[in-house]
Amino acid sequence: MTKPTAKASNDKLSSIDGITEGLGSVGYIGTEQIATAVYLAYHLTKPILVEGPAGVGKTDLAQSTAGFLGLPLIRLQCYEGLDESKALYEWKYGKQLLYTQILKEKLADMLQEVDGLEESLARLHGFNDIFFSEQFLEPRPLLKALKQQYGAVLLIDEVDKSDEEFEAFLLEVLSDYQVSVPEIGTVKADVPPLVFLTSNNTREMGDALKRRCLHLHISFPDSKREQQIVAARVPGISDRLTKQLVSFVHQLRDQDLKKLPSISETVDWARVMVLLHADRLDTDTVRRTLNVLLKFESDIEALDNQIGELTRKAAKD
Repeated sequence: MTKPTAKASNDKLSSIDGITEGLGSVGYIGTEQIATAVYLAYHLTKPILVEGPAGVGKTDLAQSTAGFLGLPLIRLQCYEGLDESKALYEWKYGKQLLYTQILKEKLADMLQEVDGLEESLARLHGFNDIFFSEQFLEPRPLLKALKQQYGAVLLIDEVDKSDEEFEAFLLEVLSDYQVSVPEIGTVKADVPPLVFLTSNNTREMGDALKRRCLHLHISFPDSKREQQIVAARVPGISDRLTKQLVSFVHQLRDQDLKKLPSISETVDWARVMVLLHADRLDTDTVRRTLNVLLKFESDIEALDNQIGELTRKAAKD
């Protein structure tokens, strides 16, 4: 496999149209707004804060960008209580302990060769430096992304689930794309990663982080774009069935539901229809497969009396 280079990535990010085409080549049907955000993020070396409802393709945007650029995707999944050690680096304590045991066995022999307390302490201090060197360092996602020789796509997923303290820590990392490891020194990215932060608006993000990032809001797609997404992700599906099932999904999104069907669930439903050899929507098939779209039984029950009408309307579109 050919290794990616900074120049190759730069060529693919040289125009907004090129980014749109590149995303399309890996099955991500974007918009001009999305392609523009990626273009600006690369050329301005700024992270993108991608907000919007769950299931509109925020995470998939980062994955698809990494795919068409041929760069590694490094993902940090955020959660409450996430701290620096889990996100940045840890020491390999098991390896250090093993090294300690080996050193202990050799220590007496080594100290016999030195003269006096001062020289003994100097010898021991040298081994302390070895314990906290690169060979004992376990990089976590943030440090791993900074150390990639040819760059990377760094996905900081669901950043709104992390604490405000971690959000403040991210500001420091993303300002200069470098971190300080006290025992080793400063680690600075040779090629800054292309950073995507996603948020489902669980909590309001701080103004400082928003100022540091480009902002991109992704909404549910219109019918035409969602049909294109389904066609790209589900080989062999007919145009008529694609149009009907997308119309049905859009009607569901107008309902008062606990959870609206996402794009990925539309794609899953389309795959189910192909698997069942359906060439059009009918009420019976919709009833039997509605759990692919709706994840709460209360939502399914609430729509029970409307399924026939919704299906007929979708079949006419």
